[in-house]
Amino acid sequence: MEPGLVADIVGVAAQPTGTVTLLFSDVEGSTRLLERLGTERYAEVLEVHRRLLREAFARHEGYEVGTEGDSFFVTFARAEDAVAAAGEAQQALADGAWPDDAAARVRMGIHTGEPLTSEDSYVGIDVHRAARIMAAAHGAQVLVSETTAALVDGT
Repeated sequence: MEPGLVADIVGVAAQPTGTVTLLFSDVEGSTRLLERLGTERYAEVLEVHRRLLREAFARHEGYEVGTEGDSFFVTFARAEDAVAAAGEAQQALADGAWPDDAAARVRMGIHTGEPLTSEDSYVGIDVHRAARIMAAAHGAQVLVSETTAALVDGT
């Protein structure tokens, strides 16, 4: 079976190559939230968070590179799709039905570049830039690199 065919059958985006837009996300204050809610209630919040983000990413053909704890690393073939997915995800998080009104505040960073494709992941300075951009954001905020902004704005 051809590599792209499986992705089409199950509705999962194929791994983008070449120029890609990288999105990192992280729940702000997750340790404090876990301590406040306890493990079981936090697990419920985490599940809602993951579902809402995955739905938004999938609608814009995001390729889920990986997750760790409450973080996502997702790539997109087009900068516009990454920015639209981030916006929709933030709106879904804001509107979400949260257990015990314990909403997850998620920060996101987006950068476009040409990382090396390594099996089902990526390597290179652009990956690090996207992660650093995310780290500079606050909960419920999406920060976009100048490179990505120029692609989205058409400048």
